[in-house]
Amino acid sequence: MMDDDLASRPCSWLSPQGPESDVVLSTRVRLARNLGDWRMPWRLSAEEKSDLYDLIAGKLEDAAPVPDASMERIDQLPGLKRDVLVERHVISRELAQGDGARGVLFSRSEDSSVMALEEDHLRLQAIRRGLQLESTWRAVDLLDDALEDVFDYAVSEEFGYLTACPTNVGTGLRVSVMTHLPTLVETGQIPKVKTAASRVGLVLRGFRGEGSKSQGDFFQISNQVTFGKSEEDIIRLVQSMAGKIVEWERGVRRLLVEQDRTAVENRVWRAWGALQHARIMSSEEAMEKLSLIRLGVNTKLLVHLTLGDLNELFLYIQPGHIRTLTGAGEEPRDRDEMRARFIRQYLADRAR
Repeated sequence: MMDDDLASRPCSWLSPQGPESDVVLSTRVRLARNLGDWRMPWRLSAEEKSDLYDLIAGKLEDAAPVPDASMERIDQLPGLKRDVLVERHVISRELAQGDGARGVLFSRSEDSSVMALEEDHLRLQAIRRGLQLESTWRAVDLLDDALEDVFDYAVSEEFGYLTACPTNVGTGLRVSVMTHLPTLVETGQIPKVKTAASRVGLVLRGFRGEGSKSQGDFFQISNQVTFGKSEEDIIRLVQSMAGKIVEWERGVRRLLVEQDRTAVENRVWRAWGALQHARIMSSEEAMEKLSLIRLGVNTKLLVHLTLGDLNELFLYIQPGHIRTLTGAGEEPRDRDEMRARFIRQYLADRAR
């Protein structure tokens, strides 16, 4: 069962000890898989979906492909607990908001999971701190091998793995690297980044992935193509582009500080003042202000906070976490007041 203290625990994949962690928060790899003798989830009746869920959950629990993991029935969870799982990237928003029987098997460390009956029958996921594409891919590939011994996957010799969405046919592989790009945003270079990514078949998405906008200057670099390329080719492509974007952001960061350090300091310290004294703060505003604080830490303008503190705070200020951690109500105004109070206390504790 889902631990009651989950929302108060740091996520292992938000640790600042990962490679290139000044720019890259996390690396995530997902695989879409379906069972050959069942229709796609959107074509199943409620009864069929329930039967399939029982089958999948039973096999997952017997096979134990994820160490120290538990199975959670998402449609039987309160909405607030679903929100916390979405914010921690354990499940997708689509799984949280779906219909009928569905669930997730996830490790206590939250770095590996298997979603059941989202868009596809199975979504396998591994997530790691920093830029770690090779090791993250190996983790999810091993998970896939374990489940292939348990389930009869839907595979075509011509098209590869068959999926609910045609854009996932082939490898079924989706790779995403979560990056923090405040100086590329500040200098208006994000359109250039998007163009460079698009030219090699990649896409720059918002904070929550497909269809979302950027918050706090966070962007996900993801592959668009799953058919006609091997998994290794896709991993190498994303690795190369992510590395270039990391160096791009660092170069512009250095240039901004060299050209007008005072202007950068002004923006950072104004954000610090707002976070220390505001009485009402939305999650969007908090993300914007904390993005500047993260820039201040990376440029050594702020030395009493760490990237670990900020990564943790980015998570805790999300709506589901704030409600869970502070007892805030459902009304946005109540959440915004409690968020401002939580941030003030958090920063005060770190300044001692």
